[in-house]
Amino acid sequence: MPHDPRAYLWDARQAAEQIGRFVEGRSWGDYETDSMLRSAVERQFEIIGEALGRLSRDNRAIAEKIPELPRIVAFRNVLIHAYASVDDELVWSVATEKLGTLLDSLNELLREVTD
Repeated sequence: MPHDPRAYLWDARQAAEQIGRFVEGRSWGDYETDSMLRSAVERQFEIIGEALGRLSRDNRAIAEKIPELPRIVAFRNVLIHAYASVDDELVWSVATEKLGTLLDSLNELLREVTD
């Protein structure tokens, strides 16, 4: 039985907001040298990718409204399965430059599905 799509969207939004809080006021140098910060950010990206991957399986119509969904899920897979080759600069870049766009999409979809 499929889950309520709002739960997946909510989980992804919460994780994205967490990443935003983690990197706020931080620099690339902070990220590069702080293994706890890197681990925390990566974990939240894993949650985003997992939640949106499940949403894609359970409710394709809603999932297809998320820009770059396949790349988001693939990013999660790299973080989990290819952990030894994670590009920290890429993770930082996504966290600081692209996350806002995803958060906007998630908020918009949450408004749509709750109206």
